[in-house]
Amino acid sequence: MVRNVIKYPTPLSVEYATDVRVFDEKLFALIEDLKDTINENNLDGLAAYQIGSYYNVIVVKDGENFLEIINPRLIGHSGSVETQETTAYYPGRSAFIQRFESISIVYQDRDGEDRTLKASGDLAILLQRKIDYTFGATFIQKMSKEDKERFENGLDIGAGTTSSQTQSEYCPRTFTRDKILLAANIVTVLLLLLLIISFFISDKSFIFTSQLYGAGIVVLLDIIYFFYAQYEGKKYVGCGSCQIGNIIGTVAISFLKLSVVMGLSYYFLGSA
Repeated sequence: MVRNVIKYPTPLSVEYATDVRVFDEKLFALIEDLKDTINENNLDGLAAYQIGSYYNVIVVKDGENFLEIINPRLIGHSGSVETQETTAYYPGRSAFIQRFESISIVYQDRDGEDRTLKASGDLAILLQRKIDYTFGATFIQKMSKEDKERFENGLDIGAGTTSSQTQSEYCPRTFTRDKILLAANIVTVLLLLLLIISFFISDKSFIFTSQLYGAGIVVLLDIIYFFYAQYEGKKYVGCGSCQIGNIIGTVAISFLKLSVVMGLSYYFLGSA
């Protein structure tokens, strides 16, 4: 039977899932419900917790087959990898999460027999995601404080959006505008280097002129940054770093650095 998958903002319990002690028809029916729900929703796996059951059971797809994993315990791990993950609990959202690259788990099968499983790659990531649910958690508990706040802000702002909108529409890890700012910073550093070089040469006349052209380039880049950053701020509506105050502050800092460099240059080279 296809069951409803719990989705945000319906809260998940913070309690642990209850270990299965009786391996009976009720358990088998739960496992079959998980399989039906996975197929119906085109998912790669589900924890019983996600359909409102408190039993410590997960079912995941491994190729064309299902793995029925009861009372799983993570007993070993190695390596580390950053993955971009999605979950049925936050439809249409994704996040970058640090996971173990390879894991070892112990569990029981539907007959109550003890089993071990070593997994790596996509299967290891999937198992870790589902085991999180057995502790009443989602991937949000794996985030840093800053990433968690940014993700939660996106949830509030994007509450009315459709599931086709992905996390990248809310808050990407890098911005195109950062490249513009980087270019402005590089030019500013070059202007400072020109000032330093001027102390070691006799003919300084061309340096200040070159710096004036360079300063014009920085001002132009800052203007481009200001307007393009606002465009990105509207595109990625849920990202806290997209706010206009941050944009203005960033441009102000860039202008301040340029003003300091050009002020020193004018003092030392302006009359040369």
